[in-house]
Amino acid sequence: QVQLVEAGGGFVQAGGSMRLSCVASGSTRSSNVMGWFRQAPGKEREFVAATRRTGGGTVYSDSVKGRFTISRDNAKNTLYLQMNSLEPEDTAVYYCAADCCLIVSSFRRWSEYDYWGQGTQVTVSS
Repeated sequence: QVQLVEAGGGFVQAGGSMRLSCVASGSTRSSNVMGWFRQAPGKEREFVAATRRTGGGTVYSDSVKGRFTISRDNAKNTLYLQMNSLEPEDTAVYYCAADCCLIVSSFRRWSEYDYWGQGTQVTVSS
């Protein structure tokens, strides 16, 4: 079992930056793969980025590549999402997700993840 708690959301102006964090507690094996997804009102949940601790592999969605950076501090069991050059289109609830055993080609599929955080709201004003 893994518990995920996100933090760091809030309001920011377009062009600004924000960093999200996600602390994982419980089985470290079950959080080998960790990722970020987001969901805007009236839209489907969207993949943002994911990374794997053992075996490597980091994937970004095209919409955030070059602006967002995913990283993890394994000693603290914490996942981060550094978001730069934020746009109003980035406004959404951001969710942290974890799974033990995904292959890289499955990182983008939200239904493959076993564990989810409660989400944190990010609002980017124009």
